[in-house]
Formats: sequence, C-alpha cells, structure tokens
Amino acid sequence: MAKKTPIPTWNPFRSKSDADDLSPANQLASAIVTDRRDLLPSIELIMNAGLDDATAAAALGLFQTALTSPGDPHRDPRAAVSAATGSKSAG
Repeated sequence: MAKKTPIPTWNPFRSKSDADDLSPANQLASAIVTDRRDLLPSIELIMNAGLDDATAAAALGLFQTALTSPGDPHRDPRAAVSAATGSKSAG
C-alpha cells in the first residue's frame, strides 16, 4: 500500500496579514521565518504540535534563543516543545 503524504496544516503566521492581528505565538513564528526561511520545517513542527498559544510561544522562544547559542539542545524543535510542555519526550 502506498504511503499517504500528510496534508500540510495551514498556520496563520504564513499569511500575508498584518502581524498585529496574529497571536503572540504566530507573531514570533512569523518573525523567525522572516529572518530565516530555512527554519520553516522546524517552526511548522512547533506550531503543529497541538500546543496552546502560550506554550507554543514558549517553545518558539526557546528555539529562537538556541539559534544563537551553540550546543543548546533547544535547537531541536522537539526538545523545545518538550521543555515548554514539561515532557520528557516530544515528537
């Protein structure tokens, strides 16, 4: 049987709307992707992890900080989600 390709989830941060109309997590996601388009898969992973807005913003903040901190484990978006939710594992 052929493997189904997952349908991508639409995230508000990817829209062309005014950033002021977005939630805090979507504003942060938009800012990160605007600066570093190559990080879109990582941002999508965090945004599609089923987190509430505050927890997603916390995970995005950890991820964003890790981008300038060599060796920071939160560079892995799964680790950022795990830390934001208080889980031992994510993904």
